[in-house]
Amino acid sequence: MTMAVPQLIHATLAQLNKVILGKEQQVRLALSCLLANGHLLLEDLPGMGKTTLAHALAQVCGLEYKRVQFTSDLLPADLIGASVFEMQSGNFRFHPGPVFSQIFLADELNRATPKAQSALLEAMEEGQVSVDGTTHRLPSPFFVIATQNPQSQAGTFPLPESQLDRFLLRVSLGYPAPAVERELLLGRNGRTLLASLPQVLNGQRLKALQSLVPQVKMTDTLLDYIQRLIAQTRQTDVCQLGLSPRGAQALVKSAQSWALLQGRGHVLPEDVQAVFVAVAGHRIMGRQETQGEQLARHILSKVDVVGNGRG
Repeated sequence: MTMAVPQLIHATLAQLNKVILGKEQQVRLALSCLLANGHLLLEDLPGMGKTTLAHALAQVCGLEYKRVQFTSDLLPADLIGASVFEMQSGNFRFHPGPVFSQIFLADELNRATPKAQSALLEAMEEGQVSVDGTTHRLPSPFFVIATQNPQSQAGTFPLPESQLDRFLLRVSLGYPAPAVERELLLGRNGRTLLASLPQVLNGQRLKALQSLVPQVKMTDTLLDYIQRLIAQTRQTDVCQLGLSPRGAQALVKSAQSWALLQGRGHVLPEDVQAVFVAVAGHRIMGRQETQGEQLARHILSKVDVVGNGRG
């Protein structure tokens, strides 16, 4: 890489923040998810900028980008492709679907039926799809950004736990701050800025950054803290559903990636705290209808960094 890692990350974040105003934390989480080689779930009301963030990431990273609007009549073949018989050759030829891209946006994922949703499982977990007994590798890097509307909205199908667990992070953009909303009301449109957004990364640079994430060091003391957080999610009097081993690994990877974004080669407790809600909020389930995100914040406040519980 011709540019040093901190400068490269800073330049990438700066360009993304030009389009997604006032959401520095969420933008950092999205880039952190990409660097950690995970997949991102954006959950919010329509019109909050979820699609714009996905497009901006693809533009700044210089990656091939495809978007599919998920609807109730979407079929798995509409995503992964199908084998088509060709008269001239007398053979079946596989025609890849839109999932064969480096950044794939599954827009309003929870408006599709469970059958269509499940078509993404193999792609997200294995980086490949299987059609008619033949395995086809997906491009590398391969990053899924899925958006979903709140389940209270009409026409949505809840994502099963197995699907949710494939997403490294879940992030909500939320309403804009008053000053940012004033700019929007005055005519500033993030989507119009996308065309002029410069490319900072490319596939090779991105892979180089991704290879640095597992090298970010964690002390035994920090791993003890992480294990206490994980154990707390598995307390039967706290959660019906705690963090799985995959979720625990997601917490470690996300903390390493977040530390890298801060320009450090080692993880601090605040890195774990910065990503914990985004990692655990969609994976854990509280008793008495407690929201996972609310429960994750409670667990963070309850588990002490040095090993002494606070309640």
